[in-house]
Amino acid sequence: MSDDKPTTPPEEKPSAEETAPETAATEKKPLSDEEKAAKIAEAKAKAAAKKKAAEEAEPKDPWEEKPVPPVHEDADDDPDAVALGGEWAGVVLAADRYAGEVTLTVPAERINDVCRFLKNDRGYKFLVDLTAVDWPEREEGRFDVIYWLHRHDDSKRLRLRCALAEDAPIASVVDVWKTADWMEREVYDMFGVVFDGHPALERILTWEGFNGHPLRKDFPVEGIDTGAAIYPDVYPPGGGPQIEDAESDEGGAS
Repeated sequence: MSDDKPTTPPEEKPSAEETAPETAATEKKPLSDEEKAAKIAEAKAKAAAKKKAAEEAEPKDPWEEKPVPPVHEDADDDPDAVALGGEWAGVVLAADRYAGEVTLTVPAERINDVCRFLKNDRGYKFLVDLTAVDWPEREEGRFDVIYWLHRHDDSKRLRLRCALAEDAPIASVVDVWKTADWMEREVYDMFGVVFDGHPALERILTWEGFNGHPLRKDFPVEGIDTGAAIYPDVYPPGGGPQIEDAESDEGGAS
């Protein structure tokens, strides 16, 4: 039985002679001297316009134009340092400017007066933070107590620094900024710095009876075994093994 289905004849491909004109038409012709000159002139005009725009733009700050690392500078001319010096001669022990920020070192025994003056007379209404730094071997005093102040009028921030001996207290500034309440409690808990005049100075991150202050540099990096939860019959709640207890245990075992 024959197959009556119609068959489609194969498409005829154009000959090489027929496609040659199309290929030739798509090839780029070399630019004439006049066209080359026009393109060069156009590129020069764009470059000149870009250079002119850069010259007319506002100059960049030095650290943007050529970034360099900041250096410490004397900040005795800072208006707040001058104002404090005018109120109490010699109260500013050091004034340092670094990366545009000013740090004033003042005596620990004058911190409450200094903070009150800066708030009432210099406009630093906001205490951003209050913390400490531990320098165990420093003769000047083991701790730096740091105060970060902010003035909303011009968004200026000022840092105060007080050097403090290990066992020396420092006056609370809760009566100047109420927000200092929990900040001072945290410094007391983590560093052991005592703030005289604080309304309720007690630990805030650890518990009463916790042994040591975790942010002191001589605190064990691996932490300590408080023992309270594991050995309630040996260590009272909130307590923990003292260093001398551990030493005596080791001595007895040997």
